[in-house]
Amino acid sequence: MSEREHDRENALRPGLELVIFDCDGVLVDSERIGAEATSAFVSKLGLAMTPQEAHDTFLGLASPQVVEILQEKLGRKLAPETIRARDQALEDRMHLTPPPPIAGALDLLAGLQALKVPMRVGSNSLPHEMEMKFRHADMERYFPPGNIHSATALGHPKPSPFVYEQAARAAGVPPERCVVIEDSDAGAEAALKAGMSCLLLRPEGRKLPPWWPAPHFQRIPSLSEALPLIRARLAPDASFGKVN
Repeated sequence: MSEREHDRENALRPGLELVIFDCDGVLVDSERIGAEATSAFVSKLGLAMTPQEAHDTFLGLASPQVVEILQEKLGRKLAPETIRARDQALEDRMHLTPPPPIAGALDLLAGLQALKVPMRVGSNSLPHEMEMKFRHADMERYFPPGNIHSATALGHPKPSPFVYEQAARAAGVPPERCVVIEDSDAGAEAALKAGMSCLLLRPEGRKLPPWWPAPHFQRIPSLSEALPLIRARLAPDASFGKVN
């Protein structure tokens, strides 16, 4: 089955009532900055890793998962103060070079807000990190602190579905009426395990997850394609108002 045939047969579920965003790589362009910070950090530990290698290795993973992989590659445990230094170096770089919005993100958020569609975030980033990124990206008005869910803070980083399940519970929406927008394999797998629809933000030519295709999952090369797909599947009688 071609990708186009898959999309026709496995469109997002109808009756959507909640959009749940990943943060890094979907709303804010922070993954490049994070990869550069990680590459610089590991070089001080004696491990050669380019920013691109760091990006490909750690995409979508939480800090504890990154540390676990680094320890495996180094063949030794990292001291707690070293781990804290790594996290601080990343945060400092985000402050010095605030990540910009992903292309099309602000237009998508404004479009969903105009439709009165509830929105939440489920990310491996910590809450204060997301709040900082949203402040710099002019997204605070879309995501008050109560609508931000951190898988790391909850103790269940992706690919665990816990953070997406928690976001749905907090909104009072069943999983089958949620659509997740993700860019990483780990995050998309979390949406799959949660029983939600998913738009996978992935440019043409980039490798798809090993379990692809999946029911009610569609790949989009840019966020500009997301709003029409979501609008077509919104619940006509949901609490946010009738959609024409």
